Amino acid sequence: MDIDIQLIEQSKIDSVDFNNLNFGRTFSDHMFTCDFKNGEWTNPRITPYAPFTLEPSARVFHYGQAVFEGMKAYKDDNDDIFLFRPDENFDRINKSAERLAMPPVAEDVFFEGLKKLLHLEKKWIKKGLGNSLYLRPFIIATEGAIAASPAEEYKFMIICSPAQSYYGGDVRVIIAEKYSRSADGGVGYAKAAGNYAAQFYPTSLAHKEGYQQIIWTDASTHEYLEEAGTMNIFFRIGDKLITAPNNDRILDGVTRKSIIQLAKDNNIDIEVRRVTVSEIKDAARVGELKEIFGSGTAAVINPIKGFKHDKDSFELADQENSYARFFKEKLLNIQYNKSEDKHGWRVKI
Repeated sequence: MDIDIQLIEQSKIDSVDFNNLNFGRTFSDHMFTCDFKNGEWTNPRITPYAPFTLEPSARVFHYGQAVFEGMKAYKDDNDDIFLFRPDENFDRINKSAERLAMPPVAEDVFFEGLKKLLHLEKKWIKKGLGNSLYLRPFIIATEGAIAASPAEEYKFMIICSPAQSYYGGDVRVIIAEKYSRSADGGVGYAKAAGNYAAQFYPTSLAHKEGYQQIIWTDASTHEYLEEAGTMNIFFRIGDKLITAPNNDRILDGVTRKSIIQLAKDNNIDIEVRRVTVSEIKDAARVGELKEIFGSGTAAVINPIKGFKHDKDSFELADQENSYARFFKEKLLNIQYNKSEDKHGWRVKI
């Protein structure tokens, strides 16, 4: 694919303190853009990272046609660059786009644009376990028209943000009893921008009570546990690992499915099934609930130290043989080319 490239006159990389990065606040020198017009993707280009202009009537502002992905690029000790299961991200952004009546991004646009952008931004990918370049591909409706129907024009873009090991401090959560992240037949399985906006308010209420996140429950009964904040969730009862099954409310997480496979590879008993609030509270009461942790691209794995439901609060003790630490180490070693990758998840750029 012929991509027009306009290089920045002077890189801003020397002004960035890579030892003190706030996640998602710093962006690299360039961005990739491709336009959808007249039924096809056209004009692929890489330009300096900068604001761009949209009409106030652009449909993304009024009808919410916006989907995105979260990925990372890693650099090993030999300065080789890798992605982790990028085919999953490509498939998922198009699954999300389909649900919002948006055109699928073409495979060559997605991968060629991504590869050329990473070659330009390779200095922004720092070596060292935990360092990475976070990648944000997204599609937005750009056609100017206030009409409640799908747009006919879109932009696909990729921007990059250097990242360090993510640690947000000890995390305690409230199990949702009133608000829902998504509903049956909705867009919960899609990485639609509106999914995230909808949970900001109930999460802010949790913050006021001193909790960092919410474990979301099913919208119909609030009896079944589904996700933690913006992450998939795992529970360890005894030595058994349990996670909720995918459905049209739950995001099909790449990290989640990788943990499930690694559990099978390492003979860890894992069940993918519905999990009730009462089951987890009962296990916590008798000391059988050993761990809860979330999984996702940004943090990889985030342990949960305690939770509240109704008037009951529980704290979880640190585990010497923590599954959260075990899986995080396994994943990082694959991503940074430090161990065998027998499933072919690691893709060299």
